[in-house]
Parts: sequence; structure tokens; C-alpha cells
Amino acid sequence: MEPAERADGRDPPEPGGRPSPDPRGFVPQKEIVYNKLLPYAERLDAESDLQLAQIKSNLGRAVQLQELWPGGLFWTRKLSTYIRLYGRKFSKEDHVLFIKLLYELVSIPKLEISMMQGFARLLINLLKKKELLSRDDLELPWRPLYDMVERILYSKTEHLGLNWFPKYFPADATAEMLEEWRPLMCPFDVTMQKAITYFEIFLPTSLPPELHHKGFKLWFDELIGLWVSVQNLPQWEGQLVNLFARLATDNIGYIDWDPYVPKIFTRILRSLNLPVGSSQVLVPRFLTNAYDIGHAVIWITAMMGGPSKLVQKHLAGLFNSITSFYHPSNNGRWLNKLMKLLQRLPNSVVRRLHRERYKKPSWLTPVPDSHKLTDQDVTDFVRCIIQPVLLAMFSKTGSLEAAQALQNLALMRPELVIPPVLERTYPALETLTEPHQLTATLSCVIGVARSLVSGGRWFPEGPTHMLPLLMRALPGVDPNDFSKCMITFQFIATFSTLVPLVDCSSVLQERNDLTEVERELCSATAEFEDFVLQFMDRCFGLIESSTLEQTREETETEKMTHLESLVELGLSSTFSTILTQCSKEIFMVALQKVFNFSVSHIFETRVAGRMVADMCRAAVKCCPEESLKLFVPHCCSVITQLTMNDDVLNEEELDKELLWNLQLLSEITRVDGKKLLLYREQLVKILQRTLHLTCKQGYTLSCNLLHHLLRSTTLIYPTEYCSVPGGFDKPPSEYFPIKDWGKPGDLWNLGIQWHVPSSEEVAFAFYLLDSFLQPELIKLQHYSDGELEMSRDDVLQSLTIVHNCLIGSGNLLPPLKGEPVTNLVPSMVSLEETKLYTGLEYDLSRENHREAIARVIRKLLNHILNNSEDDTKSLFLIIKIIGDLLQFQGSHKHEFDSRWKSFNLVKKSMENRLHGKKQHIRALLIDRVMLQHELRTLTVEGCEYKRIHQDMIRDLLRLSTSSYSQVRNKAQQTFFAALGAYNFCCRDIIPLVLEFLRPDRQDVTQQQFKGALYCLLGNHSGVCLANLHDWDCIVQTWPAIVSSGLSKAMSLEKPSIVRLFDDLAEKIHRQYETIGLDFSIPKSCVEIAELLQQSKNPSSNQTMLSSEEIKEGLKRQQEKNADALRNYENLVNTLLDGVEQRNLPWKFEHIGIGLLSLLLRDDRVLPLRAIRFFVENLNHDAIVVRKMAISAVAGILKQLKRAHKKLTINPYEMSGYSKPTQILAGDRPDNHWLHYDSKSIPRTKKEWESSCFVEKTHWGYYTWPQNMVVYAGVDEQPKLGRSREDLTEAEQIIFDHFSDPKFVEQLITFLSLEDRKGKDKFNPRRFCLFKGIFRNFDDAFLPVLKPHLERLVADSHESTQRCVAEIIAGLIRGSKHWTFEKVEKLWELLCPLLRTALSNITVETYNDWGTCIATSCESRDPRKLHWLFELLLESPLSGEGGSFVDACRLYVLQGGLAQQEWRVPELLHRLLKYLEPKLTQVYKNVRERIGSVLTYIFMIDVSLPNTAPTASPRVPEFTARILEKLKPLMDVDEEIQNHVMEENGIGEEDERTQGIKLLKTILKWLMASAGRSFSTAVAEQLQLLPLFFKIAPVENDNSYDELKRDAKLCLSLMSQGLLYPHQVPLVLQVLKQTARSSSWHARYTVLTYLQTMVFYNLFIFLNNDDAVKDIRWLVISLLEDEQLEVREMAATTLSGLLQCNFLTMDSPMQIHFEQLCKTKLPKKRKRDPGSVADTIPSAELVKRHAGVLGLGACVLSSPYDVPTWMPQLLMNLSAHLNDPQPIEMTVKKTLSNFRRTHHDNWQEHKQQFTDDQLLVLTDLLVSPCYYA
Repeated sequence: MEPAERADGRDPPEPGGRPSPDPRGFVPQKEIVYNKLLPYAERLDAESDLQLAQIKSNLGRAVQLQELWPGGLFWTRKLSTYIRLYGRKFSKEDHVLFIKLLYELVSIPKLEISMMQGFARLLINLLKKKELLSRDDLELPWRPLYDMVERILYSKTEHLGLNWFPKYFPADATAEMLEEWRPLMCPFDVTMQKAITYFEIFLPTSLPPELHHKGFKLWFDELIGLWVSVQNLPQWEGQLVNLFARLATDNIGYIDWDPYVPKIFTRILRSLNLPVGSSQVLVPRFLTNAYDIGHAVIWITAMMGGPSKLVQKHLAGLFNSITSFYHPSNNGRWLNKLMKLLQRLPNSVVRRLHRERYKKPSWLTPVPDSHKLTDQDVTDFVRCIIQPVLLAMFSKTGSLEAAQALQNLALMRPELVIPPVLERTYPALETLTEPHQLTATLSCVIGVARSLVSGGRWFPEGPTHMLPLLMRALPGVDPNDFSKCMITFQFIATFSTLVPLVDCSSVLQERNDLTEVERELCSATAEFEDFVLQFMDRCFGLIESSTLEQTREETETEKMTHLESLVELGLSSTFSTILTQCSKEIFMVALQKVFNFSVSHIFETRVAGRMVADMCRAAVKCCPEESLKLFVPHCCSVITQLTMNDDVLNEEELDKELLWNLQLLSEITRVDGKKLLLYREQLVKILQRTLHLTCKQGYTLSCNLLHHLLRSTTLIYPTEYCSVPGGFDKPPSEYFPIKDWGKPGDLWNLGIQWHVPSSEEVAFAFYLLDSFLQPELIKLQHYSDGELEMSRDDVLQSLTIVHNCLIGSGNLLPPLKGEPVTNLVPSMVSLEETKLYTGLEYDLSRENHREAIARVIRKLLNHILNNSEDDTKSLFLIIKIIGDLLQFQGSHKHEFDSRWKSFNLVKKSMENRLHGKKQHIRALLIDRVMLQHELRTLTVEGCEYKRIHQDMIRDLLRLSTSSYSQVRNKAQQTFFAALGAYNFCCRDIIPLVLEFLRPDRQDVTQQQFKGALYCLLGNHSGVCLANLHDWDCIVQTWPAIVSSGLSKAMSLEKPSIVRLFDDLAEKIHRQYETIGLDFSIPKSCVEIAELLQQSKNPSSNQTMLSSEEIKEGLKRQQEKNADALRNYENLVNTLLDGVEQRNLPWKFEHIGIGLLSLLLRDDRVLPLRAIRFFVENLNHDAIVVRKMAISAVAGILKQLKRAHKKLTINPYEMSGYSKPTQILAGDRPDNHWLHYDSKSIPRTKKEWESSCFVEKTHWGYYTWPQNMVVYAGVDEQPKLGRSREDLTEAEQIIFDHFSDPKFVEQLITFLSLEDRKGKDKFNPRRFCLFKGIFRNFDDAFLPVLKPHLERLVADSHESTQRCVAEIIAGLIRGSKHWTFEKVEKLWELLCPLLRTALSNITVETYNDWGTCIATSCESRDPRKLHWLFELLLESPLSGEGGSFVDACRLYVLQGGLAQQEWRVPELLHRLLKYLEPKLTQVYKNVRERIGSVLTYIFMIDVSLPNTAPTASPRVPEFTARILEKLKPLMDVDEEIQNHVMEENGIGEEDERTQGIKLLKTILKWLMASAGRSFSTAVAEQLQLLPLFFKIAPVENDNSYDELKRDAKLCLSLMSQGLLYPHQVPLVLQVLKQTARSSSWHARYTVLTYLQTMVFYNLFIFLNNDDAVKDIRWLVISLLEDEQLEVREMAATTLSGLLQCNFLTMDSPMQIHFEQLCKTKLPKKRKRDPGSVADTIPSAELVKRHAGVLGLGACVLSSPYDVPTWMPQLLMNLSAHLNDPQPIEMTVKKTLSNFRRTHHDNWQEHKQQFTDDQLLVLTDLLVSPCYYA
């Protein structure tokens, strides 16, 4: 749409964007505009300037004083609150300074994680609106961020959102990043994943076009080449997609994607994992590593448009091919992805259109005009996606995604989208039998409502549908169907919000300049009144059917059920919307109707009464004056009448009429307070009369009345939400409502009518408080002093009145005053609270009722707890009152949260993403401003903690540990909320909570104990006292938890207490993050802080810091570090004391050890006492403790690891070759020296020491790193073979224990026990323990261990073998830095051990040995392990010990070689040479293993771009040799039977048998490599295809032998493979050749293969016209095959190809089939009954059958609709119903399938047929009468 469609054609002035000089001296970046609409807006500028100045000076000050905590954290939190309240209301200079400061803070190297997360969240928030800062304003270095990610991501902490940074990296960053990460790109190694992750996160993609040569052009070809050539979805492929998506979006029009489009779409289609064909096996890794749909959608959207319409063509193809999957009858795990695709794509296109047409231009690269989306592009897009969306409306997963898609599509092309939706809606409104159809269509119409009502130039007739829809939706208000009722309410509410319900029919006489549509609308609006009244009748019906009496006489439930409360909400909000939007005339009629209804009935007050009262309230809210005139006098007189008699006051059960009128009165007073003042006398009288009724229901209603009166007069709120400011009460001559249909509110003239309390109202409120609150307080005061007797009910009644007064007037009462609690934390920065103005000046001359209530309630609480603790009802109320005294200022947090949530939902369902600019409906905008006001009232975080708060929190603690569990529970929730609100109060409270856990106290009850534990545990959202990230707190809480095990109140018999301790331990373990020991701030950070503190506009008057202050700051910071260290050691010692106490129950010992193990750090060695403790616990009796000790000791050994010296080398000098000019990966001359070469392996000390060992496998494969580091020589490394004297104390403890034979023997005994039978695996933690031992103490303990190792190896039990495997792996990896002599000795010991182990291997242990060898070889230079490899290659298939041992040895060998990847080509060649003659193995398990080993041997042979041919074995040469041996099988034509039994016969078998054995192994290899290797060698595998086609069976039958089953599976996997375009002709060549084969099995299988292959490579085939022709010819010729099964399969294949639009149904095809159908059949001759000739079909019959099958395939290819050619085809088919078999059968099948698929929407489909055709069809489809 052109901008000219806006009312006046110019942009509204933006309040934030004024270029005129601002009197305040700075232009804010971007404020929250809603603040300008608050009633007190003029005070906000001064307020925010003051706050910003405070934040800047204090934050700057804190950082300069080295005070990260509390000052730094406190003021960064204030900054995020500031952004929440005012938006980015600071100058650009400040914005940049804030970002730079936080960037520095986040990248402080030793910062503790929890602080870093806080800073990072704020930093991300500051960077979010990227338009505000251009690359010239802000440049950030990328290294600090990379170092941080490297430190955190690769040390198992969570991923923080980093995606906003790449915009601000310098221009040269790209080149530096590529230098840094290219060396990691080794596709066989895990580092590949790391490299691509870094590329995805860091590479800048939004450089301006003139810098593109420094940006993506450096890497685009390389990475897209990699992506295009990788085949089996490794994990990182998806991350490349995310990178390309970002690149495409940032550079629309600057990259030519066309060459890649078919490949991109083929991959996206494959990534959806759709099932194809009948018997399909999915490769398992496709399921896990598919692309993220969100990113794929962004990528597609960015490529759309531009001169070549290629992307649109492919997108249409994509939807054509998957549309049928959207039909509601299909369901599967792929459905969610498909729905997400539908929902995200339109959304993404709308965002792109918005960016190109409506968004304010910013510094980001604009889209060149040549590539902007044209109107034609948009239309084509909507056309191609609308069909699947309409099908998805009725999906099994619900219609939400479809509704969101339609909402966005309707913004772009309403005329294409809305009519088909309406076509489905009108019948759905008529039907009674299909409720789901109704809910689905209504929710979709709600989505398009705004586009429908506003009409516009594309779809002017839209609005005319509104009234008929509304009238027809009315029957949906149905008491019997809940979901239908709710969606109808939503539907009616949506439409009435958008349209003024004004009768404009009179305009027809007055004006004659109306368009046709406008005239139609005018006459239609006469029905509005009728609609409103009918709606009310429906609602009354609903109410009458849901009164309490009817729904549940028997049960005595007081509350509404959940469903009823939802209906109540729906009803009241819909009704109130309708009345808000009515004209005055319609309103008066409706008002009268509601009044009559409510007066003429008496309702019970629980369900129906609430609904009616809500309707009345809605009416009164819309027009208070007229409505109050009716209701108040009526209710007052009835109530006065009924309470004339004093007896009533004391009745327990009140008259229903009295209750109902009280309820009504209490609801209708929730209106504009000014209008209530007229009636104050009457209302006060009623209150005096009813507040003290005895009946609880009665006085509760009366208290509600009081509460609502107070709220109405004291709060600030908007008084109307009409869709047009000023309402509709203007004569039609001046104002024409139809122009306002669907009109958005105008933010700049919203004209909100605010209710701001007048002095009169405030006076009235105080009068109410004085009259009703004071007397109650006095009564309660006397009662708690013991001067007055009150019954419990009286106390409860008084408290109810107090509570209602408090929550009614919370807004008026100033917060509690008092002395602050000082000295909780030392800080050199002020930690003051911010006061926000919320529209009321407190009147400080009056007494503060809040303080009075607080005084009385505390006294009362004390009295009740001492005298009548079982009065729980009063205690509940007291807890509520305390919570509200502390926090309530006019609104509750939880209500605010749910309103914010529902506001966002409504906003989403009605927003216009295309035009943007906050074009919401006026009511929504008003709501948002109100929410902004409430947000301000709720912002009280960082309050000062005063004495009075301290007292009340202590009261709450007392309640939280009292005797009754419900009281405890409620008190704890309030307690947690209070803890979160006040600064540092936790430090004050923790000691009080811990009092209850002290073991030396005798007077603690079990209830108190439990209560205290719950207080430590916290709730799921708030603080957890047990685990504050602060040394001072943890030092107290953790030891207390452990020692509480000795408390008298503790009993492990109570499951609830045991569970509590489990939860506590679990929560601490889950939430604990290492607390920092070093809090220093680097210099660069301090410099920025100085700038921040000096920055002007607004500036504070604080002076700069003196050098004394800075010195003091430094001193404090050093003290803080020392304190932290002291606390750390103190905590460890106290915990050890706790754990070592006598008679501590085992559970607490375990908890204590668990807590100790959390205290292992990487920057500090554990205190010696703890080290000794853990080492001794390696032999503890309990397995849990042993496990913790193993991990801990492994960690300690890592802490004690000595640093090894490293050198930089030049790899090119090492090899003697120069650097290659362009990138070349793989085996190059300059990395050849890394290969394993048996001629030059270091066998002597001299050779060993002169070799340069590279441990990590990936170095040198892709490129060499800038700085290639290797370990220095032996002489420069730490000394080995140290004696006990050379060791540190910590090392001596470990040394002593491990040199002690008894200790070791015990340890080994424990380690070789079973833990969980059958579940145990090789345990990496134990391996780490031994690796650490041998790394730190080299071979010191070998003599003690050697006898154990020899004994364990010989014992073939599972657990002993596992134990020895763990130790051996630890030995091999721990010997990394040993000297040659030690290593040589080690292998002399290990080789015999390993030989024994491998010959004793069993089913249970072969996995563990595999893991052991793989772990030993991981990241080690193969030349160092030559002993191991030579040992493994000795003769893997010796046949000793049977086939199983052979298979296991291969498995172990494979584990070792796979870890070495590309560096052992010689070993791989040797292994292949050894295996080739053995490929004809008879045993299945050995064959499978060989298959897997072959996969690994050829893994290195990849066809990736810029990769040199490999030195390792290559597939083509191997395949050529295999084919030679399989020749005898290729040449025979008859069936291949598997007649080889599982035994090695004596003597030479013939070639065929050998061939079959070989083939079985080859099948295993192909199956194993289908999912694993990076690229499949298609050319070579193709030569095997004809053979597989011959073998694969046709039926699904498991009784087949292994050979056939494998062939079938292998074909299924191969057909799913991804083809490169140049391979397509080769594959088709083979298929065409096989289609001529004499075996019909082969011809049949070709068809099944073809189906899957085409679908999985759809766009690659479609891009090649010859291929499409070939396939078409192939399928159509196989339709005429002599074998019936082949013909039928060909028909199925044809219909599948037609259905996914690979082939189109054109007239030559149709003519061809019709010709075939007309083939004359030979006359039947009478034959001898026994003659054979009858069974072979004649050629004519085959042809005729082919024609019928072809037509049938065409019919079945559109299962869900009826194209124009279909009726005629059906008629042609029906002519063949009486042909001979098999034709008759085919026709019947086709017709019954047609009937099955078209039955659902037959009413719709019927339209396509003429009457004659329908007659014929009906005859055919209705089965002939049984008796005829």
C-alpha cells in the first residue's frame, strides 16, 4: 500500500525525534512514548534526569573505587530499571559509554559467573535497538568477547545471547577471525563444530557495501562450497545455515544466490524429514540434526525478489510438493515442523516488506531497488502458500499457526486470503455436528478481523461480511460447549472492538455521495441494536443455566469452578466491549434490559450472581451517570428495607435478596469516583448498616463495597476505552462512523480521559477510613491488651474490614517510615532508593494509617500466637495484611503480570506488522499507558531496609515456623516476597533462620525445624537463602545445614523432612556457581568509568574522586579479596568439622561431602585437610561417597598439575615446503611430516627426543595456525621421578596413600565391584583419576599396581575387566610427558597385558575395551603410540577364540584408528590390504564389524571443496576391485538365492558362492556408511545398484534371509542420499538399464527407489529438464509392463510424482492414456478347460490396463480437491467397470479411494460435476444392492 493511504499522507511527528535543540541539552536516543501520555507526564523529565545523573555518577564512582559489589551491581541494576521505566532516554554519547563500560566489565577475566550474567543481560539490552547506534558511533574489539566465550562455553556454563555484537566489530575483524579459526576446521574432528559455532556467532555480516571485500567475500565461497558438498547432515551444517540466513538478511541484493537455489531448497525439503514411499527407514541422524526452521525461513525470505524469480518458483514447488502433508488426516512427528514453517514464513515476509517500505531508514545497508519485493512478488508468494494454510486450519495440532499465518497474509493480500476463509466459515457456523470446525474457522477469522473490517483498496467488500458473521456467531454462546462459548466470546469481542456499533441507516436519506459498499453498510447497521439485544438474551440464557442451584445442589463448594470463572471473564469482557462501542441509543435500551433482568430475579452470589453483577458493572462503567441513577437508589432502598429490623443483623443465614442486592451494589461502585460522590450519604448509611452483619457472606460483600468505594475514589485510571476518542455521540451529519471501522488509535491524539483523585474524593476516602477503620483498630488494640473479650468470628470480621480498607486505600497511604538498619554491607558508594512520583502527593499532615495498622496488627499477632495459635483463619488474614503493608501501593505484582501477559496476547492477535509504528487499536494503547503507570507503582526494588521492615519480616519468620502447615506455607510465600524487596536484608535474617537448626538447642519443635528449612529453600522464583552468591552467607548456611543432622527436631523417619533435605541439596548443586575470590577491576575499565562520571547532560554535582578515596577503594578491594580467601578456607574447614562429627546421620555426611566437592576451584588448591579427607574417602564404605571422592581427587590432581613449557614452531620449515598460495585442506606436502610412517617411528631415545610431536589431531589439516605451539624438549619440562622430599605437602598426602599397598589393594577391590548390573560402562571419572595420578607422579606407583593389573587382566569378570581398562587408559594418557626410557618400560608391561585382555574379551566387556583404546589414542601423536598400533594390527582376524573375538578385536582397533583420523594413512592401507581377502567371512557379526571398519577406513576420502586427494585409502580403487570379484553374479539373470550356510566348508567353493559372501559384507559396509561418512561415493555405488535391484525382495516379509533384507535396507538408505547435479544422469542411466532387466523384481524395485530418490532430491531433478523427461518416460513405459505388480507400482509412482508436482497432468499424457484405454480386446474363444494359454495376459489387455491405471493414477494424484479435468476422467474410467480382470479391480479400487478421500468435503466437491455426471457417480459409488 502506498503511504498516501494514511489520513493526511505525512508522518506523524515523533515525540522522540525532534531535531530542534532541546532545553535539556541532549536528544534522547529513544524514549518510551507512553510516558508522555500519563496524567503527570510533565514531571517525568526532571525525574529521569535526576535518576540518570545519579546512575552515571555512582556507577562511574563504584568502578573507579574497585567496588564491583555492592556498588557496581546495585547501580547496573538501577540502570536496567531505568531502561524499563523510560526506555533509552539518554544521549548517544552516554549510550556508547554505557555499552563500553559494560563490555569491559563483562570481559574481566576473573569475574564470577553470576555477576557476569547480570552485566551481560544489561549489555544485550543496551545493544538491542541496533538502529540507534551506527558503526561510526561504536566499535567494539572482538577478542575480549571471544576469550570470554572460550572460557565459559567450553567450560560447561550456559550460552549467553551474543548475537548483537557482530554489527560493531571493526572492518578488519573478519580476516583476523578466519586466521584464528580456520585451523580448527577438520571435518573428522569435534573442533569443526567449534569453528563453525564461532563463525556463526562472530562473523560480521552487516558491513556497508564498500567494505564487502573485507567482510563476507573473504569466506562466502569457501563456506558455501563446504555446505553444498557435505552430505550427511553433520551437526555443524545447521549452524552454517544460521550463518547464511543472517548473511542473506543483512545483504539483500548484494549476493547472487541463484546458482545455489535448487540445492538450498532440496536441503530444506530433506530437513523436514517427511516420510515417503511405503517401507521407509530413516537414517537416525537426520532426526536430530535437522535445520532450525526459523533460520531456514529467514534465509528463504531474504533471497526472494530480485530480477530472476527463481526463489519464488522453488518456493511454489516446495509447497506444491508438501501440501498434501498438511491435510488434517495426516499426522506424525514431522507435523510440528511443517506448522512452524507455515507460521514463520508469512511473518518473515511481512517483516521484510515493512523494512523495505515503511521503516525509517537507518545506518543499516538499505535494499537496492532492483531487489525490493514488488507487488507481483507478494501476490505470487501469497498464492503459493494459501493452499497449505487453508488445509492447516483444521490440523490436529490446533489452528493457532494457521491463524497467525492468515493474519500476516491478510495484511498483504486480503482479497486472496479472506474469501476462502469465509467460504469455510459460513458452513461451519451452520453445522451442529462438527464443533472443531467451528472453533478452528472462528480463530482464523479473528486473525484476519482487522484486515476484513478495514477493507481498503484491495478488498473493499470486506466490511459487508461483518454483520452476517456476528449474527450467525450468536448461537455459539452455548452453555453446553465450553470451548465453543469461549471462542465465540473472543470473536464477538474482537469485532466489536474494531467497529463502532452505531446505527447509521438515517444517513442514507441525508447524503448521496456514498459508494455502493458504504450504502450497503449503512443499511446493514440498522441490525446492530438487534444484535446487542439478542446477544444479551443469549447471555441471560447462559447465566440461568449455570446458577449454583442447578449445577450442584449436593456439593457445598463455595468457589466457582475454573471453567466457570473463564466463562465469567469472557462474558464480562465481551459485554463491556460491546457497550463501550455502542451508540447512546443502543446503550440506553441495553441498560434498561440489564436493569430489568437483574432486578426481576434474585441470584445466588457464587456463580450466576457474579456474572450478572459483572454485566451490570460493565453497563455502569460505560455511562456512570445514567446507570447509577437507576441502580444505586434501587439497591439502597431494598437493602435499607431488609435491614430495618435489628434481628437481621445477628442472623447466621441471610435472606437471598439482601445478599444479591449487596453484591450488585458492591460491583456497580467500581466506577469513576467523581460520579459516586453524589450518592455518598446513601452509601455510607448502607455501610454502617451492613459492615457488622453476623453472617460472613453478608459482611464480606459489605467489605467489598467499602474496598471498591475506596479504590474508585483514590486510584488513577482511564475512564473509557472507546475505539474513537470522544465517543460516538455526534449527529450523523457531522460524524460518519463507518469511516472509523477498524481504524487504529492515534498515539499523538489519544485523548485519554484520566481519573485523578480530586481533593473532594480524597477527603471522602479519609472520612471512610476514619469512620470504619479507626473503630476496628481501637477494638483490636484493646483485645490484644486483654482489656476486651472478642470471639474469633469478631476478630476475623474486624481483620476483614482492616484488610479491605488497606487494599482500598494503598495508593493514599505513604510507605512506612523509620530508622534504616545500618552496617549490613560496607560500601563507598551511596545505595539510596529512588522515589518515583505516581500521581499523588502524600498528605503528611494526617496520621499515616499504614503505620497505625502495622502497630496494632503486630500486637494482635503476638497476642494470637501466644494465646490461640489455632485461630488459623485470623492468621491467614494477618499474613495478607502484613504483606500488603510492606508492598502494596495500589496494585499487586501478580495481577500486573497477568495483565501484561494478556495485553501482549491481544496485541499479537490484532497487530499490523506491515505498517508498524504502533498502529494498535485505541483501547490497547490506553491499556499500555495504564500498564506503564502500574509498572511505576510497582517499581520499589532496592528499598531501604528499615527497623519496621525488620520487625515485620521477623514476624513473618515467626509465622513461617509456627505449628500449622497452612499458616507456615502462606507466611513463607509472603516472607520470600519481602526478602526480595529490601536491600541486603537477607544478611540480617539468615542468622535468625539458622537458630532453628542449631544442634545444641533443646526447644525447637519439628514444625519450627521444617519451617526453617523451607525458609532456606525459597520458592522457585525468589531468593534461596541457602545459596546466596556471597561468601558471608554461605559460610553460615552450609555448615548449619550439615550440622542440623544432630538437632533433636530432626527425624529421618519423616519422609517430608528427608525430601526437604534432598531438595535443598539438589537446589544448591543446581544453582551454585563458583563465587569469585578476586574482585579487581582492570585499568581500561576505570578509564571509561571516569569518562562516564564526567559526562554532561544530565550531570550530577558530585565532585571527582580524590586520590585518597581511590587509595581507600583499592585497599578495601584487597581486603575484600583477602576476606574472600579467608572465608573460603574457613568454610572448607567448618564443613570438614561438620562432616567428621560423631553420630552424624549418613545422609548429612553425604550432603556435606557434596557441598565440599562444590568448593573445588580452578584458581585455588583445596586446603590440605580437605585433600587428605577426599583421598581417604576413596575407600569409604558408601558408593555415593566413593563416587564424589573419585571426582574430587581427579579435580585436585588437575589443580596440582605442573605447567609444561611450550615452543612456537614454523611448520613450513619442519616440512621443507613453502606455504600454499590458496587454501588447500587435506594431505599436503607441508603437513606430511605429521603422518605415521613405520620406517621413521622413534625407536631410540635419540630419535624420540629429536621428534617434534603434535598431540592435537586437527592441527595442519585445513591450514596451520598463526602461532603453532608444541611442547618443548624433555630437559625444559618439570623434573620426573621425584622423591618424596621434592614434593609439595599436598602431593605428599596423595603420594603416601598411593604408595601404601593396603590402601591400593582396598581401592582396587572397591573399583572392581559391580554398581548396577548390566548398566555399568567405562567410567571417564575413574579414568581421569588414574590419568592424573600417572601424569603428576609419573611411574612412582607402577610397582604397587603391577601385580593388581596382571591379576585383573586374567579375570574375565565384567567389572574387573572394566576396572583394568580404566587404569590402562589412564596410564597411556598419563604418560604423555614421560621420558623415552619410562615409556619403553611401560609398553613392555602393557603389551602382554593387552594381548591377554584381548584374548579374554567377552560380550559384556568389548565395549569397555573399545572405549579404553579410543580414549588412549585421543589427541595423541600416533608416533608416540606406535607400540599400541603395531600390537593391534598384528592379526586382528586370527580366528583363535572364534568369530566373536575376531569381531571384538576389529572393534577395538577401529576405536584407536578412528581417533587418529587423517594422520595414519599407512596403517589404514595395511589394514585394508589385510582385510580384503577376508571380506568373504561367513560369520555375520564379523561381517558387520568389517563393514563398520571399512566405513572408518574410507572416512578420510571426502569430496569437499579445496581438499587435496587423500593419502588414505580411496573408495573408487576399492570398488573397482570388488566389482571384478562380483562379476559372476552380475552376469547371471536368474534369481540369486542365498544358499551359503554359516560354516566354512572345506575345499574351494565356486565363484558364485564366494561372490555372494563378498556381497553380504559389502552390503554391511554400504549400510554402515550411509549415515556416517560426509559424502557418499555415488559413482562407485551405482555400479552395484543393478545387483541390489535384482536381489531385493518385493514383499515385506521378515522370513527372508539376511542377504535380501540387507539389500532392501541398503536400497532404502541409498535412495535417500543427496545427489549432486552431475550425478543425476548417471543414476538415471542405471535405472533405465535396470528397467529393461528380465527380472520383474528388479523392475519393481526401480520404481520404489525412484519415488524416494526424486522426493529427497526434488529441486535438483526439477532443475534438469532431461532428467524429468527421462523419469516420465521410464514410469509411463513401465505402466505397460507384462507383470501386473510392476504395472500397479508404476501407477502408484506416477500418482506420487503428479501429487508432488514433479510431473504435471498435461493433455499429451491424458490423450496417451485415453488412446491406451481404447485398445480393442481380442474376442474370447471357447477353449479346452485345461489349456494353459489363459493365464498369460494378451498384449492388448496389458495396454488397456495401462491406460486405465494411468487415468486412475491421475485421479488419485489429487486426493483433497477436484481439478477441472477430474470429472471427465472419472466418467472415462467408469466405462471400464465391466472389463475383464485385472481392469475391473483397478477401476473399483480407484473409485473407492476417490470416495474415501473426497468424502469429508463432498458438499464442496459436488459443485465441480454436472448433474448427469453426478448421477453416474452416485450409481458407481453407492455399492449395488446386496439382493439385486
